[in-house]
Amino acid sequence: MPHRVLLFALHEYDMDDWQTFDIGNPTEEHAMLREMIRDFVQEEVEPQAHEHDKHEKFNVDLFRQLGDYGLLGITVPEEYGGAGLDATAAVIANEEISASDPGFGLAYLAHSMLFVNNLAQNGSEEQKTRILPKVCSGEWIGAMAMSEPNYGTDVLGMETTAELNSDGNWVINGNKMWITNGSIDDERTPADVVWVYARTGVDDRGRPQLSTFIIENGAPGYSVGQKIYDKTGMRASNTAELVFADCIVGPEALVGSPGSSIHHMMKNLEIERLTLAAMSLGIARRSLDIMNRYASDRVAFGKPIRSFGQMQRYIGESYAEYRAMRAYVYDTARLLDLNEGGQRLDSDGVKLYATTKAKEIADRAIQVLGGYGYVAEYVVERLWRDSKLMEIGGGTIESHQKNITRDLAKDPDAVNR
Repeated sequence: MPHRVLLFALHEYDMDDWQTFDIGNPTEEHAMLREMIRDFVQEEVEPQAHEHDKHEKFNVDLFRQLGDYGLLGITVPEEYGGAGLDATAAVIANEEISASDPGFGLAYLAHSMLFVNNLAQNGSEEQKTRILPKVCSGEWIGAMAMSEPNYGTDVLGMETTAELNSDGNWVINGNKMWITNGSIDDERTPADVVWVYARTGVDDRGRPQLSTFIIENGAPGYSVGQKIYDKTGMRASNTAELVFADCIVGPEALVGSPGSSIHHMMKNLEIERLTLAAMSLGIARRSLDIMNRYASDRVAFGKPIRSFGQMQRYIGESYAEYRAMRAYVYDTARLLDLNEGGQRLDSDGVKLYATTKAKEIADRAIQVLGGYGYVAEYVVERLWRDSKLMEIGGGTIESHQKNITRDLAKDPDAVNR
């Protein structure tokens, strides 16, 4: 297009729409969703956050209420009991909940993204019809089991196995570690349903063949080995070791075909990492809000502390980084198609950036608040503790650095697009 024609076309474009566009609330429906969740969080989540963190309790009753709002199946088609919304809606939900209680938010993400979205995208019609209404309503609580005591990022090294019996059933053996929602209470009650990855052999190149199974509570040999206590953060979500000891499941438990896990695992990791970045965005926003308000109220040497240069540095850098996080998170959400993979570069990139910056912003908030920042009453110490997991769970920051570098080597033009 000739330059003059291009400039004329830009002049004729309705610039009012462009200038008022909010990437975090791209439609009226997204803005209404945010308002609804923010009101729910303020009324129901915030009042219980401190006590459940202090006592390492998962608020099961409050969690089930999320089903009444359509949030547990936020990305699931309506015909299965979900809300039928997009990646941006999932980001909004995770940001808003985590601005108050990231531990509770992690339980929500593990259920809605790691199990429910996974099933909606990759399950059979029978699996979706039978299970999705129960997990979307909150009747069942779901989990995803990938990590093991000796394996995390190195998924191909996992040791859990599934062997096909002559009667057509599968026998699963192995332990899964660090499983959010793995136990739903202190009595070691297992998750109602769990998405389990296991080795089922090797492919024709000698690489481990990974397959996926849906295992329901009550399956013989499925139990909670331990609920994990004394975590640094995310104490309002339950973390457990799951044990599969000659666990027998029928052929209907297999997702797809044997050896097909890697494709849908990698695809679902994209929305997982994006929503973990959204959790970090919520942590950063709340930390920034608290330190900014405190800096006006706190007086030292006869002046509000925001008049001092070091406080200005903490607040100014935190605001700029928060705004950069917000733009990157929602731009990635805008481009992410839940039905297709192919967004690893930015789902890794946004989690790499947002998780580290959230931790740094929470740390600065503690510094601005001084002694008050170090006690639970002022919230930021809990946000700081919770923020650290974001650099580990769902992929370590080191793995993101590796993936980004590899992807840019394959597609150097990505930098200029």
